Amino acid sequence: MAENFVVPTRMKAWVYREHGDVATVLRLDPELEVPKVREGQVLVKVVAAALNPIDTLRVNGVYQLPGFALPAVPGYDLAGIVVKVGREVKELKVGDEVYGCMLNANKDGTLAEYTVEEESFLALKPKKLSFEEAASLPLVIQTAYGGLERAGLSRGKSVLILGGAGGVGTITIRLAKEVFGASRVAATSSAGKLDLLKSLGADLAIDYTKVNFEDLPEKFDVVYDAVGPSERAVKAVKPGGSVVTIVDHGRELPPPAFSFIGTSDRSTLEKVKPFLESGKVKPVINPKSPFPFAQVVEAFSYLQTGRATGKVVIHPVP
Repeated sequence: MAENFVVPTRMKAWVYREHGDVATVLRLDPELEVPKVREGQVLVKVVAAALNPIDTLRVNGVYQLPGFALPAVPGYDLAGIVVKVGREVKELKVGDEVYGCMLNANKDGTLAEYTVEEESFLALKPKKLSFEEAASLPLVIQTAYGGLERAGLSRGKSVLILGGAGGVGTITIRLAKEVFGASRVAATSSAGKLDLLKSLGADLAIDYTKVNFEDLPEKFDVVYDAVGPSERAVKAVKPGGSVVTIVDHGRELPPPAFSFIGTSDRSTLEKVKPFLESGKVKPVINPKSPFPFAQVVEAFSYLQTGRATGKVVIHPVP
């Protein structure tokens, strides 16, 4: 109930006031002002958040949205509780447990006690999922679902997922099998993660350190490239098939490859909700997670090693 939520004027948040290496520029601010809520927005008490490679690019200054200004709070993924709503908010109410991705956020990220979010980017958290599990999903599940949809994956088709053990790759395997009905799912990883790929539903787990996937006699209807480069990926696709990449942006790609960038929208989260509630699609959280809020810099450092399996989650916040 609304009266249970007393929102302070100040909060703890991770802030960077200049661009650079995360360990150098990211600092915990115990007295940052709680962001104001505009008409179509809600204020969320963040319970859990998750890191993505794009968070590092944002702090480094490699990725910026128009109108961006410092200082800023990083973070896109969150799960939390609505504690205040704007006048034009129609569906969400105070007390709702929600999750979502803030890809259009300029300043107010999710590595904070509170954050503001457009109502249209949030969905009700599946009851089956904990806040920690829900926070791990929004960006990767929207990137995975949208990419497979654009690539035309459908029941009976085959798919090869490059980078199957990463945050996007793990959920792409599950979606390809359980939601899109792929007849055969192959995925690549290093040797130590092949059992994980099989446990997620991969019919063929490929050790990329020993096998060049493009040299295999088997070709695929769809190649989902989460690692690059696309020049290799296009050699593994059947004639008439498609290659979707989520890493090769801003350059001309060899056909039939195309670039896909995930977006923030409630509709995808609602499409996958039945599969999350049934347990057919499950989040894959990194074994080192959750990192406590005080260890956000350490969590970033771990993510930057490139060896993280599944999603790196921050919980509880703060």
